[in-house]
Amino acid sequence: MKAVCIMSGGMDSAVCAFIAKSMYYDIIALHFDYCQRTMDRERQCFNQLCDDLNVVQKIIINADFIAQIGGNSLTDLSLTIRENALDNNEIPNSYVPYRNGIFLSIAAAVAQRYNAQALFIGVVQEDSSGYPDCSEDFIHKIQAAMNAGTGENFTIHTPLVHLAKAEIVQKALELGVPLDHTYSCYQNNDKPCGVCDSCLLRAKGFALAKTQDPIIK
Repeated sequence: MKAVCIMSGGMDSAVCAFIAKSMYYDIIALHFDYCQRTMDRERQCFNQLCDDLNVVQKIIINADFIAQIGGNSLTDLSLTIRENALDNNEIPNSYVPYRNGIFLSIAAAVAQRYNAQALFIGVVQEDSSGYPDCSEDFIHKIQAAMNAGTGENFTIHTPLVHLAKAEIVQKALELGVPLDHTYSCYQNNDKPCGVCDSCLLRAKGFALAKTQDPIIK
């Protein structure tokens, strides 16, 4: 059995891919470069994780058209990434419009090309920034559209969608995920800024799991 795993180089998608591996899928690792601020570090982590997982296929897609669309602080350097924004109810400006929809649509084409049966994506609904394309409802609907458009019967697996960050950290430790090969910061390539949404959520997860984040020195 083969599965296309969308892997950003972050903790959530890494855990998701290791879950797929534990389910005895051969991994087709799919990564997107979209001119995000931390593109180089994310690609480095992706490559390391591919080695860790012994993937059967590694694919990096140039998706710089996402930056051309703009409207988000990950690709538009004229926008400031909001700091300490987790307590606000509004969607932060780090939301990249329909990013997961774009990724999953391309992943469906890759899955059909390589005769994969499943797709894995590390979306988190319960303990996240509230992006609409991370919801379970969205995943169910895009799976139906994907199968209608390909004539296939793909299943999109979202094993983390209802987990808290601390549970994701715990799952990573159980599976032996090399967390030092993951990176979550939205802002800096060299070391985590510690104040963007993604850094705060990661820090919260490690704190509640009562373990040290290996990328924090």
